[in-house]
Amino acid sequence: MTDEDENEGGAEAGAPPGAARRASAWMILAIVAAALLVCCCSAAVGLLISWSAGLFHTPT
Repeated sequence: MTDEDENEGGAEAGAPPGAARRASAWMILAIVAAALLVCCCSAAVGLLISWSAGLFHTPT
């Protein structure tokens, strides 16, 4: 076997076999966390704009 055959999954030479998988899992978690942050911030901005426009005030 060559180094390329032993190095399946894109892990660097000398790295543990699951290192590439762990790195990609952390990347996915970071992307999900960033998406949730953007979603929550945009929802908060939308609520603030709605509140300032008077959409939550009792009609008189």
